[in-house]
Amino acid sequence: MTRWKCTISYDGTQFSGYQVQPNKRTVQQEIETALQKMHKGKQMRITASGRTDAGVHAAGQVIHFDSPLSIPEDNWQRALNTLVPSDIHIKTVERVSDDFHARFDVKKKEYRYRILHRPERDLFRRLYTYHVPVPLDISVMQKAAKYILGTHDFTSFCASGTQVKDKVRTVFDVQIHVEDDEICIHMIGNGFLYQMVRIAVGNLLTVGRGEAEPEEIKSILEARDRRQAYATAPAQGLYLWQVGY
Repeated sequence: MTRWKCTISYDGTQFSGYQVQPNKRTVQQEIETALQKMHKGKQMRITASGRTDAGVHAAGQVIHFDSPLSIPEDNWQRALNTLVPSDIHIKTVERVSDDFHARFDVKKKEYRYRILHRPERDLFRRLYTYHVPVPLDISVMQKAAKYILGTHDFTSFCASGTQVKDKVRTVFDVQIHVEDDEICIHMIGNGFLYQMVRIAVGNLLTVGRGEAEPEEIKSILEARDRRQAYATAPAQGLYLWQVGY
């Protein structure tokens, strides 16, 4: 058996998230179906760096799987891309050691959140950005973002329904960039809780609209209570950008 590591991208619009769910279209199911075809009907399982929710996109998700087939790396990529649907793309395939694990070996992840910041919506970007038509103060958002940096218990930034008990995570960097009519929020950390990035973005936007002070982010985190935080930003603006090992 050989272990293979794949970097993949996908448009999350038509998926009910990454992870397999009964009677739902998911990224995991589509890739495992493709692999099953390559293995003459044998059931295959893949492991990802983590799951993404319905509507969330990925530019650099990482998965691994084991296979007995002797196929060159380039041929793996070519074969898989002919079998997966057009809203999934296999970017790279590489052979790795047997002890590599796409989830447990992760050192850091980067997410990006795209905001369309202009009065009128853009029909052709509605599935890939979050339209915010009201004025935003970027400088106070950047000030608020500094309170997210570091190691914290992020319970206040975690949606209900998670089974994770340890909610301490470290955020290495938060950057807010403006380019033309888009604002992009980059967030890099050692791991993220369920909807953590979207909740963080929702809170930064609340500050940017002048509905909260930047310093409130600190007290919200210290409260360790999701009810103390503000709204969650919608899924379509979020991208799992890259995973570091």
